[in-house]
Amino acid sequence: MDLPPVGFGTMGVDDPAAVTDALAAGYRHLDTAQIYDNEAAVGKGLAAAAVPREAVTLATKLWVDGLAADDVRASTAGSLDRLDVDRVDLLYVHRPRGGYDSAETLPALARVREAGLTDAVAVSNFEPDQLAAAHDYVDVAAHQVEFHPYYREPGALADAHEHGYPLVAYAPLAGGRVLDDPVIREVAGELDASPAATALAWVVSHDGVVAIPKASSPAHRRVNLVAADLSLSAEQRRRIDEIDRETELFPE
Repeated sequence: MDLPPVGFGTMGVDDPAAVTDALAAGYRHLDTAQIYDNEAAVGKGLAAAAVPREAVTLATKLWVDGLAADDVRASTAGSLDRLDVDRVDLLYVHRPRGGYDSAETLPALARVREAGLTDAVAVSNFEPDQLAAAHDYVDVAAHQVEFHPYYREPGALADAHEHGYPLVAYAPLAGGRVLDDPVIREVAGELDASPAATALAWVVSHDGVVAIPKASSPAHRRVNLVAADLSLSAEQRRRIDEIDRETELFPE
């Protein structure tokens, strides 16, 4: 998938106007999920936007109670109905739990793709052995993982590079924790940029990594987009690389 460097993560977003505003600001990648309970709001916001549907990468994720092979088609149809679209661009396995079985779930998702309900199958929160199994059944189009200056999923980026798909970084600002980090703030001052844009620029400076921050206000949404145009020097990137802290917000 050819994804924009910075997309719009919608966890916690229940106002269609926020989605419409994000698209007006320039976002072209919308990420939602069944468990967010906001697919209808995202769909309404997309429908209200003055942006062609084909210009937007729309992604959603099947929750663990819809991953049994016999449930995948109906679960997908439910998401499409709530989003009020006939297909999504990316359809994720949100977590490999519940009814998930690689040998059953992934072929069922491949059939959903063949039926035209999604353009591509993706995974989220997969461990290395789960990724290895997934590659046996589908062409993984993306892998969504927690990725920020305080935590990088071990092995995830290497697998993305090996198999040629993007890594989609969720919680790229570590739930706001990185915004007060002294190293991030120091580099932000050097760049004359916000700490948020600086941290996001560090995330997307990794080859093959895109970010999907959420933002509650129009101003924050526009600040986050600035990251796509920020360039860190090798020395600035190294300083952020060397932040000595590990904080995983969403452990499996």
